[in-house]
Amino acid sequence: MKRVDDFRLRLGNKEYVPIMIGGMGVDISTSELALEAARLGGIGHISDAMVQDVSDRKFDTTFVKDKTKLYKFNINNMDKAVVQFDLERLAEATRLHVGATMAAKKGDGLIFVNCMEKLTMNAPKETLRTRLASALDAGIDGITMSAGLHLGSFELIKDHPRFREAKLGIIVSSVRALQLFLRKVSKLNRPPDFIIVEGPLAGGHLGFGVDWKEYDLHTIIDEILAYMRAENIDIPLIAAGGVFTGSDAVRFLEKGVGGVQVATRFTVTHECGMPDSVKQEYFRASEEDIIVNGISPTGYPMRMLKSTPAIGSGIRPGCESYGYLLDATGNCAYINSYNREVLANPDVKNPPVLDKTCLCTHMRNYNCWTCGHFTYRLKDTTHKLADGNYQILSAEHVFKDYQFSVDDQVAMPEKQDSAAA
Repeated sequence: MKRVDDFRLRLGNKEYVPIMIGGMGVDISTSELALEAARLGGIGHISDAMVQDVSDRKFDTTFVKDKTKLYKFNINNMDKAVVQFDLERLAEATRLHVGATMAAKKGDGLIFVNCMEKLTMNAPKETLRTRLASALDAGIDGITMSAGLHLGSFELIKDHPRFREAKLGIIVSSVRALQLFLRKVSKLNRPPDFIIVEGPLAGGHLGFGVDWKEYDLHTIIDEILAYMRAENIDIPLIAAGGVFTGSDAVRFLEKGVGGVQVATRFTVTHECGMPDSVKQEYFRASEEDIIVNGISPTGYPMRMLKSTPAIGSGIRPGCESYGYLLDATGNCAYINSYNREVLANPDVKNPPVLDKTCLCTHMRNYNCWTCGHFTYRLKDTTHKLADGNYQILSAEHVFKDYQFSVDDQVAMPEKQDSAAA
């Protein structure tokens, strides 16, 4: 059987190891994780989700503190329309995060930034334009546009000097979504450089409805490949969602895709931004512990561990500090649910909110444990140690296992004692 290393992903006039690590936010796909992918010849992602908070943690800036102070007067107001992002400060935070990552890059691979359209930030077009342009300013190799159709996103940066130089791609989950996007960008004579096709077993937000179980990534890939061949479209596809072993990846590569995007197995690496205690929750998870629910204010179904602290939490909306999911009118689905429960339970402090969650605050605090479908298999990729914990892996080990493994095997790491793990 072939190995992933027998294939190469071609972008422009260069070739790369066809392994892309997905852009998990908030700072779960850290700079360190992306840098390892690039060093090893593949493609890594950082995320610009809640980038001002990420900047504060990494560079000792005070973006969140200053924003909170500015809008402190509105904290107890149910109407959050007044809460706005300072676009120049948003740009500064983006340039800091992206610029520092790119300055540390070594190796022949690439580093992309994942930009979610659903981070509407009370000014959808203006904030997205700022995020995209600032990442390009800071020298990012490419941008993956996710969590939305992004029908107008290329238009927002068409005048940027790096618009045709940087690698720009889109995530889709159906041939219909791809057709809509390609039709829209055709007016700019600037097709995407890559297309990530994400199936229903992916982690976090899903591009499907409650009927996600009726879909299959192989079938979706076949449909998109057939469409692209019929239309003579030559853009590399990246298969994503449920690619757990190198052999899984090879099955897609043999179909004719250019590469695979993987993430779940990297959540339990040293380079991943999640706290080690949460990584142990992922290791311990059983198949029954993984659910898909509708608590995200974005409207997308979301896969997570059923023990995630975000489920049922009734914390006050943190929009004055964060506010990344406020729509163009300053509204968020969680605010509506929270206000409903507060009014219905006037004598209860922090009444539980079951139908939605404050995604900004919980993601920032690593209390929303989104995960891929095969998270329950992570325990089989490492050793259980004497203290009952599982040995955390290195990103290099996982990357090379994808790259060189055969016959659906998973390479085990050298066993360490508990203190060294």
